Amino acid sequence: MMDDHYGLRGRPFQLTPDPRFWFDTATHGKAMAYLGYGLSQGEGFVVITGDPGAGKTTLLGHLLAELDGERLNVIKIVSTHLRADDMLRLVAQGLGLPGDDLSKAALLLAIERGLHEVARAGRRTLLVVDEAQALPGESLDELRMLSNFQAGGYPLLQIFLLGQPEFRLVLQQPAFEQLRQRVIAMHHLAPMEVEEVEAYLMHRLMLVGWSGRPRFTADALAAMHRWSGGIPRRLNQLASRVLLYGAVEQIENFGAPDVAAVIEDIEQEDVIEPAPEPVPEPAPVRAGRVAELRAVPEGSAETRALERRVAELEAQVASQSDALRRVLSLLVDWVEKDDGRSGIDLDALRGSAA
Repeated sequence: MMDDHYGLRGRPFQLTPDPRFWFDTATHGKAMAYLGYGLSQGEGFVVITGDPGAGKTTLLGHLLAELDGERLNVIKIVSTHLRADDMLRLVAQGLGLPGDDLSKAALLLAIERGLHEVARAGRRTLLVVDEAQALPGESLDELRMLSNFQAGGYPLLQIFLLGQPEFRLVLQQPAFEQLRQRVIAMHHLAPMEVEEVEAYLMHRLMLVGWSGRPRFTADALAAMHRWSGGIPRRLNQLASRVLLYGAVEQIENFGAPDVAAVIEDIEQEDVIEPAPEPVPEPAPVRAGRVAELRAVPEGSAETRALERRVAELEAQVASQSDALRRVLSLLVDWVEKDDGRSGIDLDALRGSAA
């Protein structure tokens, strides 16, 4: 609908990352500069982090599209909590090597030989790991070990790690000190500035045939930046809904009220009605001992057990009473021999002993 209304040839704000829509914001330009610097060094690790939706995958796609495949062998891995052995097998597959039935030692040897083969063919090997924050510690350590492979003093493998912001905290742990020492460049993808929003939207619209419709006022752009936080994916989500709203309402120029109406719709969709609080069941009232005995069928094993327990308790009480009487009797006899000087009431003691 919005394609027909605005004369567009495609979807300019799709959520799926597409390198064709690469836009060089200030922060993405810096990231590309760091990646280019890393490639020129040909060794170590380059780390790029960013919030979900910040454009890491689009950045990676743009980088790979710019690389010369004749000079660089790129192995791309998207981490899904890969164990060390599984990750090594993916690296081996990227080198065109079978690795399913190999032990870890044989797998490492095969990878090293494969890297040598690539180098002898005049190419370098680049390993790119996306979602690196999901890698277990043992897998990160294996990557460090792979970066040690050399030939004639030159590294055989370079590694780019892309991950969410918490990955920077992972690298600060003492266990990864050696890996951290091999990081030659690190950059965090920041949200775009409000001044970049209009150019970003126009760039994507023009790639699908924008011919002047629609347009956005300054206050509309500011509202879109506030809601999205400058995160490209959230901005795409909002812009796509704004265009749909405009197509339905026949809007050519969007202002802040139009954007506010769309935001309200989105936020209402995101509201999840809270589930009703479960009514707690009343705690069962423990019956008294007599009630328990009455509730148990006569002659059952439980009845006999309860009766034995009651008899034992009654015997204990009787025994304790006899012992107390004997103690009191001895005390009375001792006091009577003491010439009555203690002032103890003998009648009271006798009454207690009785």
